[in-house]
Amino acid sequence: MAKISYVNGRYVHHAEGAVHIEDRGYQFADGVYEVMAFYNRRFVDENLHMKRLARSLAELHIKPPMSAKAMRMVMQELLARNDRIDGTVYIQISRGVAKRDHHFPKIHDSSIVMVITGAKMPKAKEVREGVSVITCPDLRWARRDIKSISLLPNILAKQAATAAGAREAWLVNDKGIITEGAVSNNAIINSKGEIITSPKDNNILGGVTRETVLNLASKAGLKIVERSFSIKEAKAAKEAFLTSTTSNVLPVTRIDGIKVGNGKPGTITMQLLELYYQHIYKQTGKRWS
Repeated sequence: MAKISYVNGRYVHHAEGAVHIEDRGYQFADGVYEVMAFYNRRFVDENLHMKRLARSLAELHIKPPMSAKAMRMVMQELLARNDRIDGTVYIQISRGVAKRDHHFPKIHDSSIVMVITGAKMPKAKEVREGVSVITCPDLRWARRDIKSISLLPNILAKQAATAAGAREAWLVNDKGIITEGAVSNNAIINSKGEIITSPKDNNILGGVTRETVLNLASKAGLKIVERSFSIKEAKAAKEAFLTSTTSNVLPVTRIDGIKVGNGKPGTITMQLLELYYQHIYKQTGKRWS
């Protein structure tokens, strides 16, 4: 079956999909995006993703291209036109097409693109042994809470991690505080068993997986502390992990080459992963071995 994408009201063969050269997403990165996982053709945490997408649009004063109900219908139709059982849907919305000028132009319609991709889950070895991360300067703009398509600092940090043979880059501000990952949220666990993660403010993107995992942890009776933490504290932690739509809960066992705890995935991290697997199963029927 040919891969089908959705571009501004039309279902098209993916290779034929195109946007106007004066689309503000292309010229200014004037837009937002969302990535949602699906298993057995059922979306995970769909309501939370749609809520975050609506918030990002509102923060940038971008008119939604359609109602939330219509967008959900397009997503379902896109699934039906593709043969992926498990995967992700990428949604990008820009302010629209207009003559290039920095101020907001008078545009009737915003632009929307949806693409289905295959699942990009961590390898079994990464879950079993954990992954390494490096630290990089946080060069992003001050509104990191908006899921903007302007991602150049994230790209540079992720490339630095790839070049270093690491899974992810953890971003550090000028005070030595770790904010989040280039493409993920993060947390550490101290000797008291407390889950410490950066507060949900303008310094991080409020991850849907992060929110779900923290809710699951709270229901399981685990202690959660939402506060900033330094590089030094992270490297001295008992456990560490990262979360994202495409990583689930992934144990971090090395930071800048230094072992976290005993250098193996910790018991609390693996408990959280199992709770998240159960969460996915309840919504989609997807089982994890």
